[in-house]
Amino acid sequence: MQDVLVFLVDTFFSLLFFVFLLRLLLQWARADFRNPLSQAILRLSNWLIMPLRRALPPVGRIDTSSVVAVLLVAVAQVAALSLVRGFGVPDALDLLRLAALEVVRSTLWVYFWAIFIYALLSMIAPGTYSPATSILESLCEPVLAPIRRTLPAIGGLDLSPLWAGIGIQVLLILLR
Repeated sequence: MQDVLVFLVDTFFSLLFFVFLLRLLLQWARADFRNPLSQAILRLSNWLIMPLRRALPPVGRIDTSSVVAVLLVAVAQVAALSLVRGFGVPDALDLLRLAALEVVRSTLWVYFWAIFIYALLSMIAPGTYSPATSILESLCEPVLAPIRRTLPAIGGLDLSPLWAGIGIQVLLILLR
C-alpha cells in the first residue's frame, strides 16, 4: 500500500514540478507565449506565480517568482516523498540540497528529452509547423547552436543533438 501512495505522491509532484520548470525554461528561452501549449503551461502555473509576482519583482531577465515557485515545488516534492516513505522531513539544509539536486537533474532530463523529440521530429516531418515543434525549437536551439558552430554537419547530417545528448548524460552520471 505504501508503494501506491509513494507512486501517487511522486506522480502528482513530478507533474506539478515539470509545469513550473517548463514555464521557467520557456521564459529563459524567450519562447512564444501565444503558442497554445505555452498558454496551457501559463494557465496551469498562474495560481502560484501570480501571488508570488506581487511580492517578488523580477531581477533583470530573471523572473524571480518563477524561480521561487520551482524551488518551492521541489522542496514540497522532496519533503512529501520523504514523509510518505516514513523517513520524516529532512533538516532544512538537506531539504534544500535535495531540492536543488532535483531541479538540476530534472532540468537536464527535460533538455535531453526535448532535444531527442526535436531531432526525431526534424527527421519525421521536416519543415512542418506544430505548436510542439515551435516550443521545442525555442527550448533546444540555444543548446544546439553552439554545438553546431563547433562541430559542423557531416555529409548534411546534423550531429549536434547526439553530442548534446551525450553531454547531458555525462552530467547526469556526475550528479549521481
